[in-house]
Amino acid sequence: MKYTELKDSIKEGAQKIYLLEGEDAYFRLNGEAMIKQAFLTMPELNYSAFEGENLKGAALSGLVAAVKNYPFMAEKRVVKVTDFYPSEQEFETYLKPLFEDFPPTTILLIVNAGGKKGVDLKRKKAVTFVDCSKAEPEAVARWVYVTLKRAGIVCSYSASENIAAYCVYDMSRVAVEVKKLIDYKGKGELTEEEIDGLVYKDADYRIYEMTNAVARRDFTKYCTVSSDLKGKGFDEISVLNGLFSYFRNLLSALSSPLTDAQYAKENGMKEFAVKKTREQAAAIGANNLKNYVNLFYRNISDVKNGVITPQSALQICENTLFFPGK
Repeated sequence: MKYTELKDSIKEGAQKIYLLEGEDAYFRLNGEAMIKQAFLTMPELNYSAFEGENLKGAALSGLVAAVKNYPFMAEKRVVKVTDFYPSEQEFETYLKPLFEDFPPTTILLIVNAGGKKGVDLKRKKAVTFVDCSKAEPEAVARWVYVTLKRAGIVCSYSASENIAAYCVYDMSRVAVEVKKLIDYKGKGELTEEEIDGLVYKDADYRIYEMTNAVARRDFTKYCTVSSDLKGKGFDEISVLNGLFSYFRNLLSALSSPLTDAQYAKENGMKEFAVKKTREQAAAIGANNLKNYVNLFYRNISDVKNGVITPQSALQICENTLFFPGK
């Protein structure tokens, strides 16, 4: 199930094993909190926590024993494991019997960021998988809009989209920024000018802004964003690497024979993002992208080999991008 479905699922009763997995820390933390709030009483007696990296081989017996313990004066006890990626052999030896005959008095809560090798827990018996991957941009913007509205703050949907984008749709960041806006505004109408002044723009978003300016050949906007990045710890080589990565990703998406959905799955992206990336790549053109990738690769290599300074390399690339033929 999606994280957004967890609240309704909890109302229907507890599951035996919850696997909260995905890159969005906000979803993982809040999902864990909802489950504990609903089913855990007297946590000092009925709650145990383990670090997955310490549960290797025979050490898994300690986890199994904790799950089999009875709760004290409560219906349930909760056992949490963080970053838990047992091997197939470890699962078969220690966990399979437990999962197939799971005690009704315990909830096992597995909280993983994902991305590591191990048995596919979400497909195992008795496991309820809660998808904590990043939400679609529309869902994040809608959350911002609704949250501000409930707090008595009027904010246009387009402004809500800007807040989400500034935080690159990371719900942990979005939640912090929205709380900051609520504390600042209290009630009333929130303007886009206030949002631009108060919401910290993630460095990845500033890179996105800068590369968009390149795509539009908006030299003034590019200079503004580039200058802002340099004032926040980015140097010329960081800008070069950011632009190189941007053009390489555009070329890769445009050249791939995979569908949007297939490419998204292979590269850990959202299908919506792949579609937008390909649209932008097509607007620039395959030949231009190849030339830009070669241009940045050559200049970054020259910097690393001491042939040219980072400042000169960036200036050469900027001149080629914005003033071709001059």
